[in-house]
Amino acid sequence: MEANAARRLWQAAECLHAVTYFHPAALAALADAGAKGFWMGYFAARMAPLGPVGPSTATAVCCNFSPARAARALPDAWTFVSPTDALAARATGAAAALRGCGISDGAAATAVDVLGPVVSGFDPSGRPLGGANLDVALPSDPVGRLWQLCTTLREHRGDGHVALIVGSGLDGCEVDVLATAVAGIDPAVLRDSRAWTGQEWDAAIRRLAIQGLVDVGGGRTDHGVALYAGLEARTDDLAERSYRGTDIEVLRELLWPLARSVMAAGVLPFPNPIGLTGGPSVGQAGDF
Repeated sequence: MEANAARRLWQAAECLHAVTYFHPAALAALADAGAKGFWMGYFAARMAPLGPVGPSTATAVCCNFSPARAARALPDAWTFVSPTDALAARATGAAAALRGCGISDGAAATAVDVLGPVVSGFDPSGRPLGGANLDVALPSDPVGRLWQLCTTLREHRGDGHVALIVGSGLDGCEVDVLATAVAGIDPAVLRDSRAWTGQEWDAAIRRLAIQGLVDVGGGRTDHGVALYAGLEARTDDLAERSYRGTDIEVLRELLWPLARSVMAAGVLPFPNPIGLTGGPSVGQAGDF
């Protein structure tokens, strides 16, 4: 089934946002700012719009990470890099990463002219991470500005997704097990990156299997596929409400060539833990 317009827009924006996790320039900027290791940099940069929060807040807004993952990074991170410095480093690093993928100032400025008014009109109600990013000052650099706008869009959408996951009765490990089953990917992609132990993962499989959401081996079931598809569809519906009065396809078509440049650069791994599908070989706008 073809993804709806809100989903396609997220896919394009997510490609641009995701350089912050994978491009060497983005990772180096956080290390230079003082972050010790990937996960400290990840949580410091992603949580920075919220201020010097602790691990429980990070677990709350990220949802599908083991609490142990956040606890190993926070609050220790703030003794090495302040939220202000983390914000500056992520902006500088992301802009360098996007330029390294071939994103020009002119192309970024054109997209920003259309995307900026849409994002600035988002309602932050019930969207803690999206709302915090709305308060981040936009860089004067057009490429950095584009990255921040795409980041706010993805975090705003993600907040809605988290609310729906919690409302469905799934916990963080269970949603990772379900996503793995539905996508048919190696469990290690989500289990290991989100720091779930083997025991936690197996216990989540057992809980979901009782409900018929996965089979006893953690494989997909029709019931699980239907629940997951419903969560994704409702997430898209919530996001689309934020784009009222906007021609989403026009915006997506502006972002798609830029997203394709990132994918063609081979920066993003496939499969990955952020839900993007495709790969560097994806070459047609219709693939998104």
